[in-house]
Amino acid sequence: MVSDDVIFRATEKGREMIVAKAMHTQWNDIVMQASGADSAKRGDVIQTLWSGYGEIVRYELSGAEMDSLVVKHVQFPSQVNHPRGWHNDHAHQRKVKSYEVEMAWYHDWAMRCDEHCRVPHCYASETIADEHLIILEDLDAAGFPLRKTAVKLQDIQACLAWLANFHAEFMAVEAVNLWPVGSYWHLATRLHELAVMDDDALRDAAPVLDSMLNNCRYQTLIHGDAKLANFCFASNGQAVAAVDFQYIGAGCGMKDVAYLLGSCLSDREQMCYEATLLNDYFAALKLALQNKHSAVDCAALETEWRALFTVAQADFYRFLVGWMPTHWKINDYNKRITQAVLARL
Repeated sequence: MVSDDVIFRATEKGREMIVAKAMHTQWNDIVMQASGADSAKRGDVIQTLWSGYGEIVRYELSGAEMDSLVVKHVQFPSQVNHPRGWHNDHAHQRKVKSYEVEMAWYHDWAMRCDEHCRVPHCYASETIADEHLIILEDLDAAGFPLRKTAVKLQDIQACLAWLANFHAEFMAVEAVNLWPVGSYWHLATRLHELAVMDDDALRDAAPVLDSMLNNCRYQTLIHGDAKLANFCFASNGQAVAAVDFQYIGAGCGMKDVAYLLGSCLSDREQMCYEATLLNDYFAALKLALQNKHSAVDCAALETEWRALFTVAQADFYRFLVGWMPTHWKINDYNKRITQAVLARL
C-alpha cells in the first residue's frame, strides 16, 4: 500500500515539474521576442553560477539574424551550499545586489564599450518574481571562443589592453546604479573575513588600505572581478572580450590590474614579468586616454596609480588571508609585497 506521504511527495514533484516547464516556455518566449527568432531551443548549460544561484545556458535559434544566444538565469536558492563554507545573510544580500548591479550595467552602461573593450551585447533583461534573466550575445559565435587556464605573455597583454581601454572609457564617471566601491572583495562587504584573520597587523591596516584606494584622485569604473576566467579570447589570440559584471563599480584601476596579474602569474612569474606588464598597461591606458579624454593628466594619473599598485595587491591579500588562508593565490611574493606596504604606512 502506498502511503499518503509518498503520494504527497510525488504530487509536489509533479507540481515542480509543471512549474519548471511553464518557466522554460516563458523563457523561450522572452528569448524569441528579444532576438526576433521564430523558435528558440534550450541548449547546453555553459556553467552553473557560484553557490547554486542559477546557470548560464545557450539557446539555439531559428529564423533570427544570429544562430544562438546565451541566457544568464539567476534564481536565488532556498538553501545555499557555498563551496568554501562561507554563507550568511550578509553574503546572500551581497550576491542579490551583485545581480541587480549586473542588470543595471547591461541596461545603462555596456553600450559605451567598443571593440577595444569588447563585452557581449545585451538583447534584453527581465525580472520574473525572484528570478533574473539576462539575454546576451553568444561570444563564441562572435569570434571569441577560447577560454584559457594557462596563458602566454601576449594573452595577458591582451587582457591588460582591454582593462586599459575600459578604464579610459569610464574615467571619472559617477557609478549610478552600480557598486559605489567596485570589486567583490572590498572591505565594507568583507568584514566577517576581516574579523577571523590571524594577522593582527594586517587587520589593523585594512581600513587604511581601503581608504587609500577609495579616495584616490583618479577614479574610474573597474570590472571588479577581472580574473582570467572572465576573459574570452579570439581565435587569433590578439583580442579579448570580458564577461561577468556583478561587481562593477567605482575605484582605482589598479585593483583590476593587481587581481588579473595575480590570477595569471605564479610568484616567480610576477617577480620576472610584473614590471614589464605594468608598463604595457600604462602605455595602453595613455593611448586610450588621449583618444577618449584629452583633459586627463596622464602623467599625474600614472604617478598616482603606480604608487597604489602594491596597495591594491595588499588589499586583495587581506581578503584572501581572511577568506581562505590556504588559497593558491597566497604566495611568498604577495606576502612580501604586503609586508612592505604595511611597513610604509
